[in-house]
Amino acid sequence: MTLLLLVPLLSAVALLTLPSTSGGDRGIALGGSLVTAVLAVLVVTGSYRVDVSWIRSLGIRWHFAVDGLSAALVLLTALLTVAVVVHALSGPTPPGGSRSTYLGAILLVETGALATFLARDAVLFFIAFEVVLVPMWVLIRRFGDDHVGDDRRADAAGRFVLFTVFGSTLMLIGILLLVWYQGTSDLDTLAGLHGDGLSRPVQVTIAAVLLTGLAIKVPIWPLHTWLPSAHTIAPTAGSVLLAGVLLKMGTYGIVRLAVPAVPEGVAALSPALAILGATGIIWGGLACLVERDLKRLVAYSSVAHMGFVVLAIASGSDAGLQAALFGNVAHGVVSALLFFVVGDLKERWGSADLSVARAALRDKTPRLGVALVFGFAAALGLPGLVSFWGEFLALYAAWSPAPGRSVAVLRTCVVVGAVGIALAAAYSLRVLRIVWAGEGSDAATGDAANAVRDSAGPRWGVVVALIVAVVGLGVVPHLLLSISELDVVAVLGGAGR
Repeated sequence: MTLLLLVPLLSAVALLTLPSTSGGDRGIALGGSLVTAVLAVLVVTGSYRVDVSWIRSLGIRWHFAVDGLSAALVLLTALLTVAVVVHALSGPTPPGGSRSTYLGAILLVETGALATFLARDAVLFFIAFEVVLVPMWVLIRRFGDDHVGDDRRADAAGRFVLFTVFGSTLMLIGILLLVWYQGTSDLDTLAGLHGDGLSRPVQVTIAAVLLTGLAIKVPIWPLHTWLPSAHTIAPTAGSVLLAGVLLKMGTYGIVRLAVPAVPEGVAALSPALAILGATGIIWGGLACLVERDLKRLVAYSSVAHMGFVVLAIASGSDAGLQAALFGNVAHGVVSALLFFVVGDLKERWGSADLSVARAALRDKTPRLGVALVFGFAAALGLPGLVSFWGEFLALYAAWSPAPGRSVAVLRTCVVVGAVGIALAAAYSLRVLRIVWAGEGSDAATGDAANAVRDSAGPRWGVVVALIVAVVGLGVVPHLLLSISELDVVAVLGGAGR
């Protein structure tokens, strides 16, 4: 367990202190990420736990463990980091610094994310949550899109930091209130109490503070405004880690911290949570219909997809939490696939502007074109692909919520969510018509249109691996659902169904 966190951390430190002229960064980054992935598999399949006193006077423990709620996210983080490192080593490093700094920031993000998913102490969870802030800022600010001005990179990175710090402050206040009233920061103990000893007003207050703070990281509409600019400016590695890993920290925090510790408070706020999730589904879909920047469009689609996860959590049932956890992983895989492909296209095109006439991908870069088709087919929830199960189970759970939830509100949100699926089909077909079929490609003549090369080598291997995951988890969803089943029941304390 300790090695799982130490290996990426020490690898990152080695990379950040490595002279820029040294050629050892490739071996350190690739070796560190691969060893971490192997350790992640061992930790998930074993029963490892670290639990020692850390700050005795405050009762804070160095407590890390893995269970059904976090296992899939630990594997997702470790495997996506390997994919990101392989992708980064197979192409040019974005301008803004040395390759070793770029790779070091990637591994620091992995360290913070893994620590967040493994932490079983609320204060330790908060600290781990914050570890990812600085390296992600570095990826956006220093290694962001060099086709835009420095002021836009600074604005995107600044928005990311400002929103994240504000959300973290609220989360810390909620954690401190919880610890003050319950006398412990141990997440297992807090989950076992299920809010016993806390009055309804106190639970609602703590839940409101925690949910607002964590909603920024999800992000839930209308707290999503930092996300499109961050994705648009970030390099491919930053976009993949942001969508595939960091957004999951918000919904995971809700399931791990808020739902079991203040269940009555979360139940009271579930109608508002469902409405905001459903609004995000529609808002994200409508934004995608008119967006001209392909990376920004995928970012808005993330807002819509995470809306389904939020709607599932609002249902308060066993099926709802399983849908949320499945949807987390599904979105992580699909968004990673899309951002890898779109990042490669932007690298070739020089921009991701859909209004620029270009030759059809099916004619010039069929491999990238097929990968893009798979990505958007999964994004619209096509049966047989991974996103279908997350969205279907979310709507099913919201239609039959746990006792005490507002059935009328949640069923209305299900109808809205169904409209959102139709919007996803509309914007996906719009993109594929323009990019795959080459709308306006007659204008894209000459050498510039014909010189675009197709994906090959390690980068194509990364894309193929993600396509296999999209199809495999779509065909055999039980691989994921069985992991979380027992722990979801424990989180709800038998109150869900």
